[in-house]
Amino acid sequence: MSPDRDPVTGLPIGRPVAVTGPAPGPERVRLDGRHVSIVPLEAEAHGADLADGAIGPGREALWQYMAAGPFDDRASFQAYLAACAASADPLFYAILDAGSRKAVGHASLMRIDRANRVIEVGNILYTPALQRTPGATEAMRLLAGYVFDLGYRRYEWKCNALNAPSRKAAQRLGFSYEGLFRQAMIVKGRNRDTAWFSMLDGEWPQIRQGFDRWLDPANSSERGQIARLGALTTAAIPGTTLRRATTADEAALATLQEAAYAPNRPLLGVEPVPLLTPAAEVLARYEVWLADHDGAPAGALVLDPTPDHLMIWSVSVDPARQGGGLGNALLAAAERRARDLDLSDLRLYTGDKLVRNIDWYARRGYATERVEDLPDRRLVHMRKILA
Repeated sequence: MSPDRDPVTGLPIGRPVAVTGPAPGPERVRLDGRHVSIVPLEAEAHGADLADGAIGPGREALWQYMAAGPFDDRASFQAYLAACAASADPLFYAILDAGSRKAVGHASLMRIDRANRVIEVGNILYTPALQRTPGATEAMRLLAGYVFDLGYRRYEWKCNALNAPSRKAAQRLGFSYEGLFRQAMIVKGRNRDTAWFSMLDGEWPQIRQGFDRWLDPANSSERGQIARLGALTTAAIPGTTLRRATTADEAALATLQEAAYAPNRPLLGVEPVPLLTPAAEVLARYEVWLADHDGAPAGALVLDPTPDHLMIWSVSVDPARQGGGLGNALLAAAERRARDLDLSDLRLYTGDKLVRNIDWYARRGYATERVEDLPDRRLVHMRKILA
């Protein structure tokens, strides 16, 4: 997207920001999920539980990249927690297991820049009882949702560049890597190069879907979660140039969908299904992948992943770009996306009167499974199994 230009100097300038006042500061709130709860950290209430998992021999690695610790005794650890609980920035929260109600970790919201609506998550301590569990991911989902609900524009994650697990976690959670700040800090007498990651408010609706799909009970099995979170939150489909949509694309998506599907109205005699859902709701409910041409979306692929199949909710191409293979490219991208999600079953539906559409899908390997009768239309359900 081309930047705006100053009317006097002609130099490029940033886009206008709709809300320029300061964001509310985070508060000592309680956030409840299925697996964990986020509560204000209290040294007395949470100290014993956290000490059981965070101090003593064998726990040194938990503190390797933290500014504090490791702790050899409960008294020094309790003093550390008391200081954390008294702090307003960083603002510390305990992470409680939903079943036992015991504290199994802590995290903080920090570097709180209300004026610029920027905030960081940090001081993340996961005891062994929390590590590699759905609750570990849910804790980050709860905090991110709280931050964006408060109106912050930018959510940051920073870590020691040598901390490979933290860097991997940031990208799995949907943060984008931004670069390396060399010799950024001195921690425990040693140099720290800091790796920077961020997530933006416009990206959150699509990333939130990834969290929620991963945390959905339907995504769990005896062996753990079925779909991989990193695949659900990714901003790219391997082997394609498509990009994940943001809230800034809402108007363009609405225009594109209208132009692509309006010709179907007279054939169907009713409003095409994709036009029944506002663009804002589409961005909130489905994966939206865009193909840009000359700085604007020329095609959109809207997908609805489930644990056992990938639903192609819509494929739309700007009429001015139809006939050039973009539709084929979008459908091929859906197959790539299915493979990236470890799925082989693709499904879609279209109106029974859209004979050309049905034939187009059939020539690309989709077979009709059933016809669904609705009060105002008939839908042809089609399916393709990838080799």
